Amino acid sequence: MDLARLNDLPADEARQVFLDCCASAEWADHMTRHRPFAGEDDLLEAARVEWRALGQQDREEAFAAHPRIGDEVAGNDRHSSWSRREQAAAADASPTVQDRLAACNRAYQDSFDRVFLVFATGRSAEEILALCEERLGNDAETEYRIASAEQEKITDLRLRRLLGIG
Repeated sequence: MDLARLNDLPADEARQVFLDCCASAEWADHMTRHRPFAGEDDLLEAARVEWRALGQQDREEAFAAHPRIGDEVAGNDRHSSWSRREQAAAADASPTVQDRLAACNRAYQDSFDRVFLVFATGRSAEEILALCEERLGNDAETEYRIASAEQEKITDLRLRRLLGIG
């Protein structure tokens, strides 16, 4: 999809495209109303500004849409397809690493009451596991900030993929 097409989509279709990139309804609504974007950089900047303006509940909504790293991702929609692609390294990991990653995911969920969220693209399963184990030592506020920054990177990547840039 190019920017002109995104700008011209009916509002409900544009909202769904934005939800595929970041599952916060509030963020998707703001991005839909923000159209038309003057250029790709304008879109990416608006995405960052709107994400950073969200409250915790809206961010948690986006976090909750992510499958656990290492879990099988079902669905044929864009969000599911991107999640599978982003987490491909975990699916190819050894059984030992997969088991440890599953245990770390459970411990993270127990500690922070949310899925472990990490920008997984380009990272090996071992790197993701090490990050999960390291982040278990964080306090809730620090971990919330890290998860928010990771979501922002994921959204940026998905918007770039959507438009076929970078």
